[in-house]
Amino acid sequence: MAGYFERQRVLVTGASSGIGRAFAARVAADGGDLVLVARRAEVLEEQARDLHTRFGAQVEVAPADLSAPGAASKLTAQLAERAITVDGLINNAGLGSHGDLAATDPAVASNQIAVNITALTELTAILLPGMLSRGRGAVVNVASTAAFQPVPHMAVYAATKAYVLSFTRALWAETRGTGVRVLAVSPGATDTAFFEVAGEDAAVGSRRTPEQVVDATWRALAGQGPDVVDGAANAVVARLAGRIPARWAITLAERSVRPAAAH
Repeated sequence: MAGYFERQRVLVTGASSGIGRAFAARVAADGGDLVLVARRAEVLEEQARDLHTRFGAQVEVAPADLSAPGAASKLTAQLAERAITVDGLINNAGLGSHGDLAATDPAVASNQIAVNITALTELTAILLPGMLSRGRGAVVNVASTAAFQPVPHMAVYAATKAYVLSFTRALWAETRGTGVRVLAVSPGATDTAFFEVAGEDAAVGSRRTPEQVVDATWRALAGQGPDVVDGAANAVVARLAGRIPARWAITLAERSVRPAAAH
């Protein structure tokens, strides 16, 4: 059966593990080709060989550190030099940390903004015009259930994901009727290496699998809306956050991710 990205080349950031790796596998299973972006070249090369063997996909590897200044421009310039056309973009790469801002290295906060906001926005701005000119393609931006309310102890991360959600919803409106599908997907806690960096206290609720996040994304791509929350329980919490007083939402969020030492 034809898949959503059949005969299209899709660039996936943060492709070497977790949700990004699951996205890449689904694109390949759909009959699509790939550009894999992450920092670890050797992991990407191995992944590319595996996807080609399993699905026959043509897979390009483009190692990049998206926290570096100008990373998106450098990456897309390299793709242009290699005559690689990108039909779809999955902005999955993301960074998070857990702890109060006053106790956080400013560089850690800056890196979150660079990856979660700057690289995502620049890659979209650079690659979207080509999709529009061809009248097809898709931009999928990975937000988070943290986007729906401020989250103390993860203030920067939640704020960057609120940006992703707002940005994507606006872009959805700008591109309606063009043939280009724009979608934000907001996972909750997912079984990935994210919590090895952010810390176990940052997880809220039971974890879903990367494959479940991809399933939810693919169902939503077939629809018309601007965004989807993965998981029924997560969707209820996200809707509730927008309907109760902001002070309550912030208090509930703070309790849910409060560092263990502070309990």
